This record gives sequence, C-alpha cells and structure tokens, in this order.
Amino acid sequence: MSDLLVSFVVPAYNEEALIGSCLASITAEIARTGCRAEIIVVNNNSTDGTAQIASSIPGVVVVDEPQRGLVQARRAGYLAASGRLIANIDADTMLAEGWLETALGEFERWPNLVALSGPFIHYDVSAPARLVASGFYRVAFLVSLLVKFVTRAGSMMQGGNFIVSKRALDAAGGFNPNFLFYGEDTELARRLSKIGEVKFRFALRAFLSGRRFMAEGLSTVALRYSANYLWVILFKRPFSPTWLDFRHAPGSERQRFALSARLRGEREGTRRFKRRGG
Repeated sequence: MSDLLVSFVVPAYNEEALIGSCLASITAEIARTGCRAEIIVVNNNSTDGTAQIASSIPGVVVVDEPQRGLVQARRAGYLAASGRLIANIDADTMLAEGWLETALGEFERWPNLVALSGPFIHYDVSAPARLVASGFYRVAFLVSLLVKFVTRAGSMMQGGNFIVSKRALDAAGGFNPNFLFYGEDTELARRLSKIGEVKFRFALRAFLSGRRFMAEGLSTVALRYSANYLWVILFKRPFSPTWLDFRHAPGSERQRFALSARLRGEREGTRRFKRRGG
C-alpha cells in the first residue's frame, strides 16, 4: 500500500464544460490541507475534450474505461487508486471549502468509520428548488435512519459525494457491476455497513449542477431516486435499469463567470453557516 492518504476518483463522460471546475475544487482542497493525495479521472468513453482537459492539469491521472456506466467508471478508478481513502466525486461537482478537513476529521475521530457521505447544494437552480432539494435530503436521512434501525444494515450515501476506506471497499467486494447508475450508492452502503460504520454528515457539502432537475423536473427526479432506494432495500436491485445523461454544452466565458460568481456566493453562505455553529 502506498503512503498516499486520499485518492480522488472522478468518473467523467462528456464533461468538458465542468470537469475543469471540479478538478480545481479538488486541487484547492488538497493544497489547503496539505494531505498526500492523488486525482484520478476516469474517462468513460467520452467523445468530447474531457480527457484532454483533465490530462492538461498537473498531477491528474486519466484512466480510460470504455464500458459506459457510472459504476464501471467508479470501479476502474478504485482499481487504479493507491490511497487509503477513496473520495468519489462526480465530474459536475465542486467541493465546498473545508470538505477534506471535515472528511479527514471524521475518520480520525471514529476508528470504525468506513464510509462518509454528505448532501449536495444545487448551485444553478432557483432558491425555491434548492430549498425543496434540501428538504428532500432531510426526509431521506430520517427514512434511512428508520431503515437502518429495522434492518440493522445500510445507511444513506450520496453517490457523487462520498469517501470510503479502500480496505473496507476491498472487504465488501468493491463496486457491484450489476448496477449501472440508479441505486448503486444504496447497494454499496448496505454492504459497507456490514464491515463498519457508514455515516451521512450534512457538514460534508458539495456543489452540484441541478441540470437533471431542470431537464426532468424536481418531483420526477425525487420520485425516481426514492423508488430506486426502496427497490434496493427490498429487492436488492434497481427499479430503473436505464438512465438519461444530461450535459452542459461547452460554455462561453460569460457562462463560466456567472457560475463562478454563484459558487462564490454559496461558499460564503457555507462559511457564515459554520461561523454560526451550523
């Protein structure tokens, strides 16, 4: 085992519009904490400039996975990773300031912790939609606690925003190739909970594009994710075997500026929340 502490794994399919922002947030967190880390981008058969953008960033390793599927990409990154902890971050995600410090602090405080996850802040949707999404996370968290109490297994885990012990992931059998997209995080959390503690912490925030909400509708997305969660718990398979991809077109400088401004505002809100003791 390498002396690397954290391996960041970023699955990416045609994400040239957002992959740069994602990787910039990760490199900023690594620099902020000074921890030993690596960044692995899994190019999941992209047909745009995703791989070229990622490989142009110093310290980023690009791994090719030609078989399309989120879980297949996560698995390829996991197999290439050398860190004791593997942080799984989606390509349309940006880490909130202090993400890595929060994660490492939790693993230091709880020796039995094997996986830690947190919520998303959807930075590019309306304020009411963000409020509804925030409420959904809280309801889902309460439901997951009830399920955990009844079944004595499982926990809530957000697939694009979680960090896991590589040793525990090895012991749990790695990623399940029978899952391609929906339900993969719930299924993995069930297996990991048999190895150690799986926790969801609202302090482990990440910023995520709300493009799926905008394309399919908030209620449709919430119902689909809820159905897949229950299907995995009850039947150990996903309710939805297929999924749709939603991608940003390569943005103009004006669009990138607007995104950066919105993100700075969200980060400032996060810092104020922490100062108030939230």
